[in-house]
Order: sequence, then C-alpha cells, then structure tokens
Amino acid sequence: MSRPTVAEIILKHIPEPAASYCLELWHKYPFELILKKSRVTKVGDFCFRPGRKPKITINSDLYPFIFLVTYIHEFSHHAVNIVYGNRTEPHGKAWKQAFSTFMEPVLNMGIFPEDLQACLKEHMKDPMASSFSDGQLTALFRKYDPSSQQLPVIKNLAEGEVFSLRGKKFIKGALRRTRFICTEVKTGRIYLVPADLSPDY
Repeated sequence: MSRPTVAEIILKHIPEPAASYCLELWHKYPFELILKKSRVTKVGDFCFRPGRKPKITINSDLYPFIFLVTYIHEFSHHAVNIVYGNRTEPHGKAWKQAFSTFMEPVLNMGIFPEDLQACLKEHMKDPMASSFSDGQLTALFRKYDPSSQQLPVIKNLAEGEVFSLRGKKFIKGALRRTRFICTEVKTGRIYLVPADLSPDY
C-alpha cells in the first residue's frame, strides 16, 4: 500500500480551517511527512541529514488540535534549520520565535475553543520545548481530546528509560509519591520529576 501524500495527511488529520495554511507551509519549505504509530516518549520529531530530504514524523493517533500544534512545532524546527543549520539550540530563541510566528495565523482562525485558544496565545509568548510541559495547556488539550490517555507523560515510561526534558537527558527512576526520582545523564544530579509531565518532542 502506498504511503499517503502530504496533502492527504493534512486533510485527514488537521482541522479544516488550517489545512490550506499547513499545506502552504509545506510548499514553501518542502519536507517528507510520515505518520507513526503511537510513541510513548514523543508525539512528533524533525530529522535532517545532509544529502537527504528533511523529514517530519507525527503520531497518527493524535487529536486534530494536538496534531496541528505538533505539525507547526516540527515545521518550525525545519524552518530554523534552513536558516541556521545546526548553529542554534533545538528549542532556543530562534525556534521559539519561529514557532510563535507560524502559530499566529492559526490562532486567528477561530479553530480552538475559547479557553484553549487563550491558553495557546499565552503559551506562545515563550513556548516550551514540549507543549505538554505547560500544565495548564496539557489540561486543556486533555479536556478536548477523547483519547487523552495517549498523551506522552513520564509515568508511562519504563523505569530506567532515558528521556529528554527541557534540553537535558534523564534516566527515569523510582516513584516517590507523585514524582519520579530521575538522574540527569550528564551530571548525575538527582531531580524529582512530576509523573504527569511530558518529555520533550
């Protein structure tokens, strides 16, 4: 069976008012778009290797609101990579500015419920590496997502699994009440990480 085209993916998974805009972004800076089965540690990613077409992967089971935000999140990595290559932090100033810029038209289309839209606008003033690191935003995503149990959170990772959070890598440890004892890979320092927090993507 042939892989769905970018247009087919966008029309199926993204809210209709934003579909033409998202396709326009793809036409501006083409990339390979691939759907993936549900992944515990991430909902999407961007990959670029010299000599190959840039690639964005997104989990196929995402609710349309989350799929849309993830699409623009990963596209922003792609756009920043075109300008800066690997000379900037993955979720640094350039990416934050790109993400906010590319999300702005979407936030003026009347796609999101009023409370979710207001929260997204506030989040875009200083977007995090993972939108799910914003507790209020995550709660609203879950409010409107009938399959919210599928959102990636630390408690769903296996003990001993390595994950990224706010640009650092950690090893998940044992549960202490509502937080997991996690060890930063680089320094060996111990952190207590909330169980419902989500890793970077």
